[in-house]
Amino acid sequence: MSAVFDSEQAGFVPMAESDLDEVLAIERLAYGHPWTAGNFADSLRSGYQAQLLRSDGRLIGYFVAMKGVDEVHLLNITVAPGDQGRGWGRLMLDALAVWSRDQGAQWLWLEVRTGNTRAQRIYERHGFRRVGERKNYYPAAAGGREDAIVMSLRL
Repeated sequence: MSAVFDSEQAGFVPMAESDLDEVLAIERLAYGHPWTAGNFADSLRSGYQAQLLRSDGRLIGYFVAMKGVDEVHLLNITVAPGDQGRGWGRLMLDALAVWSRDQGAQWLWLEVRTGNTRAQRIYERHGFRRVGERKNYYPAAAGGREDAIVMSLRL
């Protein structure tokens, strides 16, 4: 499946605290339980890999990942709802995999909500495999909790 984007018009830039209002606007549109400004600010202060994907200056998506000894853990990856289905998520996963390999990582890990089957399919098409489950990992509606599927990709 070919992506519907012009990669010459798109590019990655590091996320900065000055970008958080724009990031949070997308985060709130995309999720019922979005990350907070504090989650993003803490990630930036901790030195996590946080990248914005822009096209013609417009924010398309972003990801945040934490480097470990021989692995990288994807904490958040989001494509603006109006830009989904155009290959941007795949482009961000590719960029993250390249960066991870450059860091000496052998594995890329993530959790995904059990109810987010669309994301699961994207990850599986990218080569991720289901390796476990975390019970009650995510907050859910009405104070409930939702399980997470743990996935990994050998780099």
